[in-house]
Amino acid sequence: MQQKGTIQIIEWEDLDKRKFYSLGVFMTMTTRLTVYPASLIRTLLQVQRGKALYTGTLDAFCKILRAEGLRGLYRGFMVSTFTLVSGQAYITTYELVRKYASRYSPSNTVKSLVAGGAASLVAQTITVPIDVVSQQLMMQGQGEHLTRFKVKAPAAASSSSKRGRFSFGQTRDIVVQICAADGFRGFYRGYVASLLTYIPNSALWWPFYHFYSERLSNLAPSNCPQLMVLAVAGPMAAATASTITNPMDVVRARVQVEGRSSVIDTFKQLLAEEGARGMTKGLSARIIAAMPTSVLIVVGYESLKRLSLRADLVESRHW
Repeated sequence: MQQKGTIQIIEWEDLDKRKFYSLGVFMTMTTRLTVYPASLIRTLLQVQRGKALYTGTLDAFCKILRAEGLRGLYRGFMVSTFTLVSGQAYITTYELVRKYASRYSPSNTVKSLVAGGAASLVAQTITVPIDVVSQQLMMQGQGEHLTRFKVKAPAAASSSSKRGRFSFGQTRDIVVQICAADGFRGFYRGYVASLLTYIPNSALWWPFYHFYSERLSNLAPSNCPQLMVLAVAGPMAAATASTITNPMDVVRARVQVEGRSSVIDTFKQLLAEEGARGMTKGLSARIIAAMPTSVLIVVGYESLKRLSLRADLVESRHW
């Protein structure tokens, strides 16, 4: 067991990169599959005017499940799986920038803040086009009147071909419509808003994660497994970062789904129409998605790093 109050951190140079990337893809896919329904609900709640469609997270979940079944909660999921690439880019950037930052500062908080922000910048550059298409697919069904783009109604066909059209045909329809309406720039609509949302969120999550880890480690019994401490610290960091950055996340969702071009104008309109309360829209769904995601990420990522530890270091590390 680790000494009380001490959190052992596995750094980039300690890892077997082949194992790290192979296992990392599986971890990322499992995480996205688990939390996607909450992400879909969060988007619907943020884009709707007032409570036109849903009164809250549970209401949205029940209505979608009744109207569209389980498939409705995974609308646009196949497109979002392409973010596996951005997930690996995020991990790599975070670890490399953290290593580079350690030359200038020994502070865990400083290294985490800088590395988290840089990792999010790289990841969002890859993710935004995927999110734009995925969010348009999320809005089909009960929320389709809130978006500019509509998928074509499928012709009569077998159930298997309908499923194929659901996963590919609708995606093609949305991509073609975005290209026709906005050109290539349409796939980066909301890019600035995404950066203003996710860079602070990532930059805050890591320092809060390490902050809570150290505090909880001091409070926990000396025989408490380190992984358990980290699994509690992760959701606490997620809830904190999500609450701070939620206003910008609401603006980002509206810019991308409604086709707006101005972050400032969208922010002003949201305040004028719904007041300060509008800035909290989708917060509960976001936290519901972020907290289990953080548990999965922390347990998965820390386990991944332990499994990927270089063979010559295995005997020297004790958890």
